[in-house]
Amino acid sequence: MQIQAFTHVPFEDPAAIADWAAQRGHTLNLTPFYTAAAVPELSTFDWLVIMGGPMSVNDEALYPWLAVEKQLIAAAIAANKTVVGVCLGAQLIAAALGAQVRRNPVKEIGWFPIELTAAGKQAHLFNRMPPTLPVFHWHGDTFELPQNAIQIARSAACEQQIFQYGERVIGLQCHLESTPATVAAIVAHCADELQPARFVQTEAQLLAADAVCYAEMETALFALLDQLAAV
Repeated sequence: MQIQAFTHVPFEDPAAIADWAAQRGHTLNLTPFYTAAAVPELSTFDWLVIMGGPMSVNDEALYPWLAVEKQLIAAAIAANKTVVGVCLGAQLIAAALGAQVRRNPVKEIGWFPIELTAAGKQAHLFNRMPPTLPVFHWHGDTFELPQNAIQIARSAACEQQIFQYGERVIGLQCHLESTPATVAAIVAHCADELQPARFVQTEAQLLAADAVCYAEMETALFALLDQLAAV
């Protein structure tokens, strides 16, 4: 299987998603939009994975490639590709589906649990995810649930954490793909955002997560990706 990953900054890469792809024998290629990379043809990939970044989906004046990216995401969805978005990537999917992306009432940065909704507990793709799961977050924006999408999970700070659109499109506001290395990288590059607030943890707290936290996230992520691959 050919997986194309869109990245927006060098310090937010596919991380555990790349580990899953390697373990399952899939090929993963990167399109780093921040380097003005050539846009791939739809025919060259089976899956599209859209990663995070500190910009807003509404920053097209600053990042003109966002408009191109939204168009390609919409085309991939229309072509019935499997599409998975993480953080900014989930917001880009929502925008491509016509939903509003706006500021969340609060920033959510740190290790906080997500909770499956009633629909999430019934969704086949998530039948191996626990009802609550501590996960890593780093975002200030949120999105409206796209029309015809199913809300899968929420958190105390953010109502829209995971959604499913059709059988093959998943938006993950949270970072199930995080590893100790990627958490350290985003802390190093975005530490100025760590202003004291209810849902903003300190640098020490962000970096203190133990191996169990990462293992539980990886298990949930791999189960979801395996289920998607079987669709």
